[in-house]
Amino acid sequence: MSCAEPKRCHHNQLVNCGDCRLGPLCLPIALNTAEIDQLDDIVKRGRPLGKGEHLFRQAEAFGAVYAVRSGSFKAYSTSDDGTEQVTGFYLPGEILGMDGISSLKHCSSAVALETSTVCEIPFGRLEELSSQLPSLQRRFFQIMGNEITKDQQMLTLLGKNSAEERVASLLLSISSRNHHRNLSPTRFRLSMSRAEIGNYMGLTVETVSRVFSRLQKQEVIGVDNREVEILDMARLKSVANVT
Repeated sequence: MSCAEPKRCHHNQLVNCGDCRLGPLCLPIALNTAEIDQLDDIVKRGRPLGKGEHLFRQAEAFGAVYAVRSGSFKAYSTSDDGTEQVTGFYLPGEILGMDGISSLKHCSSAVALETSTVCEIPFGRLEELSSQLPSLQRRFFQIMGNEITKDQQMLTLLGKNSAEERVASLLLSISSRNHHRNLSPTRFRLSMSRAEIGNYMGLTVETVSRVFSRLQKQEVIGVDNREVEILDMARLKSVANVT
């Protein structure tokens, strides 16, 4: 996409919250034009982050939340013995960094899985603005509630489901999130590796690869390295045990 069209280009630093194509997924969804301008005044848009570059690290002081504009991020926590646990993947239009709100320190790290850009929203100024704009406050609470629900669903998934159900559920999640971004729900590229998927879902990389191969052999999905095509959405939902 060319940056010659500033109101369409998610890499363009001049795009504001009112112009952004991700607005319906992000905080501005509940705001009128004047309120969006107030939010835009506090948003910071920095340089792109390269693959492997950290947005923030575990135990760092919390000062802002971040809306993904382009690319994708992996959130992970590190135990005292250095073991890494992937805690989530974030796509454009999604908010990350809220893990630091309660303790004022980030409980996890966030690293770019590819060249990515974010909108940085200083939390102190967001709190101040939220107190003046009830619609913004409600939207932020809704986003926090969605994060809690997502965490609960993940715990349920890890506690009860088979490897096939877990992988199928992740593919359906990415499909749904792409659909809400007006992208193809059936053809997409996985920015995360098989090892990162396995870490996130409590599976070995070998098991993840076997599940992908099995689903491909059954013609439920087509796979070419990280390129995935969902060939039979109904069967994929059946594998995931989704009604």
